[in-house]
Amino acid sequence: MDTNSIQFMVDFTLPQDLPEEFVSKIPQQRSAVNRLMQEGKLLNYSLSLENAKLWAVFSVESEGELHEIIQRLPLTRYMRLKFHPLTFYNNAMSIPATFSMN
Repeated sequence: MDTNSIQFMVDFTLPQDLPEEFVSKIPQQRSAVNRLMQEGKLLNYSLSLENAKLWAVFSVESEGELHEIIQRLPLTRYMRLKFHPLTFYNNAMSIPATFSMN
């Protein structure tokens, strides 16, 4: 993760009834998500179908870059969004394992 980057949690609310057009764009969304993860722009992507929620953590240079990325995602126009700047973002992969001689 770039030390100049800013992390944002984006809270997506899916529509109650998923329109056919939404469902047909899921493969495009998955492709975009995979690409963003490979680029290091998307750090985490979680979906709760029972609550119609999707959460994602992005690492970007600016809030403007975040908005550009979000607008390019195929399913964005169907969802309500809330942006939350993060003070920090830790995950199991960012904590080094302790080496032990035992």
